[in-house]
Amino acid sequence: MRKYPMLRERLEAAGGFAFDPAPLAAREAIERVHDPAYVDAFLNGTLPPDAIRRLGFPWSEGLVRRTLASAGGTIAAADDALANGWGGTLAGGTHHAFHGYGSGYCVFNDIAIAIRGLIDRGAVQRAAVIDLDVHQGDGTAALLAGETAVLTVSLHNRNNFPFRKEASDIDVELGDDAGDDEFLTEVRGVLPRVFAHNPDIVFYQSGVDGLREDRLGRLALTLDGMRQRDELVLSACRSRVPVVVTLGGGYADPIERTVDAHAQTFQTALRLYQCADFSNAEANPLSVSLPAPSPRTVTKYSPW
Repeated sequence: MRKYPMLRERLEAAGGFAFDPAPLAAREAIERVHDPAYVDAFLNGTLPPDAIRRLGFPWSEGLVRRTLASAGGTIAAADDALANGWGGTLAGGTHHAFHGYGSGYCVFNDIAIAIRGLIDRGAVQRAAVIDLDVHQGDGTAALLAGETAVLTVSLHNRNNFPFRKEASDIDVELGDDAGDDEFLTEVRGVLPRVFAHNPDIVFYQSGVDGLREDRLGRLALTLDGMRQRDELVLSACRSRVPVVVTLGGGYADPIERTVDAHAQTFQTALRLYQCADFSNAEANPLSVSLPAPSPRTVTKYSPW
């Protein structure tokens, strides 16, 4: 959890970003994707012990508020992207949450929730998910399976969690210790297939747990390789389609290495987008949604 306030402080110190407290996602928005019985049990603290263990978090009212803010931040970032070309949230990317349960530190699937809301209200007709976290986006793949309007893409380590993989529309599995050259070749190869889908919006799950210093990653990417990865994805989107950046995973030792990589993703977006000409909003500063701990204690600059 330390990485979240550290990242916000790093980006604030660097300048160029406007930080907005993330709104809490509405229950109705969540239940378009998740089982209402599961949503009710989580919100009211009545999940059984085995469901809590699968989540990996102890239940608390603070976890409820933060989970709703995490999903709400991605929804808000999607609206920013449609208006400005780019939107980002300093949380989200909870891609292991399924219809009726959460897992792997993921309670609700913010990306699926945001996409479902955009399509249902007619804001977009087609969407794509580019998931470059080291772990497969299994919950996202399962929740959006059969949705011909949505393309799901996951590049991940084949030997890592989840050990039972789901079927994304495009899965690229990498072996242990795969480095920059192999990874970037696969990213370059998959991007034309993403844009052949003609999405109206792209969700970029930008987890940085592929770093070689990551305790849970099993890949061997360098910080420079991560930068090139971000440049490939964001440059491709910049000339074609709005993009939403969600944070995803990162568990490096030391944790500062994870913060370096996450900050680099957002600073790459700033560099690529701050001079762009979008008709509906100023391109600089960029808007970043922050998950707020409580609707009563939100402040603009210290929501943590």
